[in-house]
Amino acid sequence: MINLIRIELVKIFGKWRTYIGFIAIGLLVPIIQTALYFTGNDYISMVTRGFRETFMMVGNLLNGYFIANLVLNSLFIHIPFLIVLVGGDILAGEATAGTYRMLLVRPVSRLEVITSKFIAGIIYVVGLILWLAFLSLGVSLLIFGTGELITFRDKLIIFASDDVLWRFVYAYLYSILSMTTVFSLSFLFSSFVENAIGPIIGSMALIIILLILSAIPIDFFNAIQPYFFTTHMPQWSRFFSDEIDYAEITKSALFLAGYTLLFFMTAAGIFIKKDILT
Repeated sequence: MINLIRIELVKIFGKWRTYIGFIAIGLLVPIIQTALYFTGNDYISMVTRGFRETFMMVGNLLNGYFIANLVLNSLFIHIPFLIVLVGGDILAGEATAGTYRMLLVRPVSRLEVITSKFIAGIIYVVGLILWLAFLSLGVSLLIFGTGELITFRDKLIIFASDDVLWRFVYAYLYSILSMTTVFSLSFLFSSFVENAIGPIIGSMALIIILLILSAIPIDFFNAIQPYFFTTHMPQWSRFFSDEIDYAEITKSALFLAGYTLLFFMTAAGIFIKKDILT
């Protein structure tokens, strides 16, 4: 299995579209950091204007933690579209290239083949989130230093500098779970067809549809919204609450894990029964 996963990783990172996500994050994060380096103090003053009339704010508020939190909030909704570029191609790409038969003549089961592809895809997801964490948190801390973290969740919350790093660790870990669910969705769609464009567009369309339905203030949609996997994806932000609701986070994590398992098992069932002609 380890050798199969290694082969799949070579395939994934041998395609140019795999690097689109890394390049996009590698461009966007430095742009945000550069803009805040020159105008960040004005931005801090603007967002805290209503509180400065009541409180005296001192210290390094424009720090690496603030930048990382801002980047995570800004880019998290867009990262799924980078994930599906790989997930939508991982199975359909084999059909397009006509390499299914060559792939399955090896003395391994179809379940082992699709499992190795899925694990390799998860490794890609982990790598992309770690790349985001390195640039947005690691590099930002080097440039802007540490300090208290200011967040806004219906109210102003200020975390002490020694009470922040662990929150980011858990937030990034939860983000990996969220993006794994997105990957598994595109992986499932990829098992249906023989062209990667369909799974990529289909995954993006479904995510957008669920996000739109979640935003419509109608009782029917409000009732079914808790069952959308997109509802549970942003729960990483709960780690930046003054009182963390671990029960709610665990519930959302179980929802995402359940969806991931469901998507994978469905894709595996389709792949195992698939009539491979080319």
